[in-house]
Amino acid sequence: MTEDLIVSGRMNHLIDPVLEVWEWQIPSYLFLGGLAAGILFFAGLTWLRGKEAEHPAAVRRAPLVVPFLLIFGLLFLFLDLKHKLYFWRLYLTLKMAAPMSWGAWVLLLITPLSFIWAALYIRDMIPQWDWRFDFLKRLEHFFNQNKKYLAWSMVLLSLVLGIYTGILFSAFNGRPLWNTSILGPLFLVSGMSGGAAVVVMLSRSHAERHYFARVDLLMIAIELVLIIHMFMGFLSSTQTQIDAARLFLGGDYTAPFWIFVVGLGLLMPAILEIMEMRNRKIPWIAAPILVLFGGIMLRFIIAFAGQESHWIL
Repeated sequence: MTEDLIVSGRMNHLIDPVLEVWEWQIPSYLFLGGLAAGILFFAGLTWLRGKEAEHPAAVRRAPLVVPFLLIFGLLFLFLDLKHKLYFWRLYLTLKMAAPMSWGAWVLLLITPLSFIWAALYIRDMIPQWDWRFDFLKRLEHFFNQNKKYLAWSMVLLSLVLGIYTGILFSAFNGRPLWNTSILGPLFLVSGMSGGAAVVVMLSRSHAERHYFARVDLLMIAIELVLIIHMFMGFLSSTQTQIDAARLFLGGDYTAPFWIFVVGLGLLMPAILEIMEMRNRKIPWIAAPILVLFGGIMLRFIIAFAGQESHWIL
């Protein structure tokens, strides 16, 4: 017989027995942050490979939405803070053992980079754009001259940002479902899949759409492998983690996870992308929309299910 021990003497309404301490703001922020990371990764990598002319949506158009994704993501993160006036204290120190600390610093670095990259291509959206002030024109020239360093910085920081969105969960050892090293790579690959989907949605080139559809297929395959590996790890571990896995294997989150994340968010887009690449007449916009839907559902389900998983005493 097993018993659950509920500790309520701490007199803090943000600890047990309250389960949903993290609500919609955190998974929304993690989705937008991962999506921004995926777009910036492909923008920087495509430019470094000299493929800007072949893939203009990846380098020029898709990154224009990233500043807005990061702004809304940071807004959601700010709304979740309990003591909002003290957010600046995160930048008085850097603790590498604390994911929230180095995550805050990564966001501080990558956000202005996303604005700079978007500014270099703003004329794609507004052809008549004029910076008006000479110092802004000089800055534009400076960053164009040093775009290689800008692109490398985006690629590296986007990888850190993408994997951080999963490590933010896995660092919480008190929740067995989150206590797995798979979440970091899983959220990183999911963000890249979302980034490829956005490129497909914004591209005007049939060849570019096909290329990033193939990239997305690879990301989907890796996601499926990571999900299978995650559950295999849980089921071969302690009873507590077996019980955490059962939330998705007959528990309350079984239908939402396997239908919305795996079915509609991974398998269906993969089938549609394969059909579209074989010139079947299907709406090409459907697959990337389903990919984005699956990405946000993954974060919401992992966030809420993780808060229901607990240790057995």
